[in-house]
Amino acid sequence: MMKIVIPELDSPIIREAVNEYTGKADFVKADSLDEAAVMVERDEVDAMISGLDYSTRDVVLACKKYLPIKSQYFSGSFICKRDGKMFALADGGINKIPTKEQFLTIVEDTAKTFMEYTGKIPKIAMLSYSTFGSGGNNAELEKIQHVIENIRKKYPEWVIDGEMQLDVAVNPKVAKKKAPESLIQGDANVLIVPDLNTGNILYKALEQFGGFTVAGPIIQGFDKPLADLSRGSTVEDVKFTIDVIVKNARARA
Repeated sequence: MMKIVIPELDSPIIREAVNEYTGKADFVKADSLDEAAVMVERDEVDAMISGLDYSTRDVVLACKKYLPIKSQYFSGSFICKRDGKMFALADGGINKIPTKEQFLTIVEDTAKTFMEYTGKIPKIAMLSYSTFGSGGNNAELEKIQHVIENIRKKYPEWVIDGEMQLDVAVNPKVAKKKAPESLIQGDANVLIVPDLNTGNILYKALEQFGGFTVAGPIIQGFDKPLADLSRGSTVEDVKFTIDVIVKNARARA
């Protein structure tokens, strides 16, 4: 049976969440983030979930200290769901202003996280204040085009398009009017934001105002499935995060 280490296992929120997974996964406690990361590094557990009582910085530093990086860079994505609608959002947890190379890795790893959990082909929207050049050209939009070109070459089966505004990415009626040539047509399931400010504010707005349940951030780029809970996570957020980690670990097995 899959084994997951959670340093905050004694928290009432965590306890209520893990009760849903009795018989599906084993949960073990660690006395610190360092101890939890070492357990992952030694293959004593299959995955780690933490962050309810720790900052993202603390969680990421523990992972960097003990765990090998699989991708060239690491990043944080969220899986958001409400009323049958589900999508991935990145990076809202780690990279402040990603370089072209970091940006490309964020897109790759977030699409793979989404595929591992849902089994669906990613439809990736590169979000911006601009839609297909409507806002003029600048270095940020050039960075987006660099990512799109490389993803299309490397993953021809994926759908990626942009740059585009959020309403074009998720609303078919708006997409038809603003961007009739878009490959996504308002049906994006992976949303990529230009920087950490945008991603963090957007995911918290979805959670606090939009009624979305959010898993993550899922820490991407390491060999083992890792998650960093928000310190404001609800029981439902924790259950959803466990579900994502369990399915992603099985997909990699």
